[in-house]
Amino acid sequence: MEKIDSLDKKILEIITHNARIPFKEVAAECGVSRAAIHQRVQRLVDIGVITGSGYNVNPTTLGYNTCTYVGITLERGSMYKRVVEEFEHIPEIVECHFTTGPYTMLIKLYARDNAHLMELLNNKLQEIEGVISTETLISLKQSIKKEVPIGLSDADKATIEALMARRNALVTDNADD
Repeated sequence: MEKIDSLDKKILEIITHNARIPFKEVAAECGVSRAAIHQRVQRLVDIGVITGSGYNVNPTTLGYNTCTYVGITLERGSMYKRVVEEFEHIPEIVECHFTTGPYTMLIKLYARDNAHLMELLNNKLQEIEGVISTETLISLKQSIKKEVPIGLSDADKATIEALMARRNALVTDNADD
């Protein structure tokens, strides 16, 4: 994998806090041209450092009030790929991991309520061939959600925090007008 340098890290730190920030603002903060930012971001996509972009949707606004983690034990670990294919057809499943420890797999899903969760568990997940048991953990509240640390210097972090504070102040001032 190609190495990323301090400019790449600075760009990543800025855009992971606000994916909609204009490249013009990123360029100004980094002291380079917009074209350089565009090229760097495209390179980071091409080499697999940036793996996606988009908007985060608040599940509760769509009626999904129950966030659940389900530990799944399979009859055999070799059934993993086939079970994942089945999970792909269940839209409420948003993450799936092949794990070590007491479970073969760990999934994250959203349900509208406990009755919907029970329907998913009993009539979908536990009906899949090879699933021998499930253990359900309901999330009461998500307290932290962030990206992995980029690895910037303290000076770079302070500069970026100042930029974000200025930007937030401008947004607040414009909203008050």
